[in-house]
Amino acid sequence: MHCRTDFLLERDFQELKENNFKGITAFPVSEDLMEWGADIEGLQNTFWHGLFFQLKINFTSQYNFVPPVVKFLTIPFHPNVDPNTGRACIDILDDPDKWNTSYTLSSVLLTLQVMLSNPVLENPVNLEAAQMLIKDESLYKQEVRRLLNQPTQLRNNSPEFPKDPDKLIRSTKAISFNDYYKTWSGIATSKATEYYRSPLLEDPNFVVEYYKWKKAELKHPKEWNLK
Repeated sequence: MHCRTDFLLERDFQELKENNFKGITAFPVSEDLMEWGADIEGLQNTFWHGLFFQLKINFTSQYNFVPPVVKFLTIPFHPNVDPNTGRACIDILDDPDKWNTSYTLSSVLLTLQVMLSNPVLENPVNLEAAQMLIKDESLYKQEVRRLLNQPTQLRNNSPEFPKDPDKLIRSTKAISFNDYYKTWSGIATSKATEYYRSPLLEDPNFVVEYYKWKKAELKHPKEWNLK
């Protein structure tokens, strides 16, 4: 019934399998590929590295003219994640004008991975997290870890892990951080505050560029750390 959508999701599935992005695991949990589960880990050499978050991703027959609906099941204490619903609030998911049909599931997951350590403090959906981060970053870090030890998780909506190992997409490969940062941060959020902004945030045209980077080592400059 949804031949075009099926083709695109199979393409996205293949892209994930071929690239094995570091810190990202994703898998379809329904036979029609409309519902996916995913796990992301924060970027290396950032506060979020070593922290893992489970997500649920729902597509419609209108994909990729419209973005998928993405929710964190393990809800991080983060300015850009709704603390009640787990909804990830980023431009490419919220603003139809910012979504592009060249974006894929890989685009979405990599953007969310970058979002964790690159919060947008303008119009945050979790005001408490944003205020704490601005006022006392050390306290904010403590609160993030405390809440992860007692996670706010939408357990009833947690996708069942697929029995077929071919449906599991594991992450083993790294890419150049400078290019990663330049490309994915440009689409990760609406406008980074000046405190978190870098000249590398200028180029959002990541799709063509990505395949030039995938064999490089992952290295991170200091400005990525939430000190």
